[in-house]
Amino acid sequence: MDYLIAVKSPAYGSQGAYSAYQFAQALLQAGHRIRQIFFFQEGVSNGNGLVYPANDEFDMVKAWQQLSREWQIPLGLCVAAAQRRGVVDVQTARADSSTNLAEGFAIVGLGEFMMASLAVDRVITL
Repeated sequence: MDYLIAVKSPAYGSQGAYSAYQFAQALLQAGHRIRQIFFFQEGVSNGNGLVYPANDEFDMVKAWQQLSREWQIPLGLCVAAAQRRGVVDVQTARADSSTNLAEGFAIVGLGEFMMASLAVDRVITL
């Protein structure tokens, strides 16, 4: 089956993002395909390149990046939610030097999310 995972939980402060990550791993290990992981609401913090967890904490941003590289899964952040929460790329930042979008993530519109949702068997929101 093909899946689209929508993550609305922040990288830290709740269990949601980590649960989404574990769910994604389980899907992939079971032979399913994930077409996209879309981050919205507070979930856009998962794509903030300036998040620095303590050395003894799980690094959510790096975990998503590794999962994306290993399985070629696009990581998209809702443009409106990202801008409201200060996660910006070169196109949305006021100055090139103030970007903080983590490598491997892209800021995308809801149109891309909707197109992906039409191409999958299941949409899972965590």
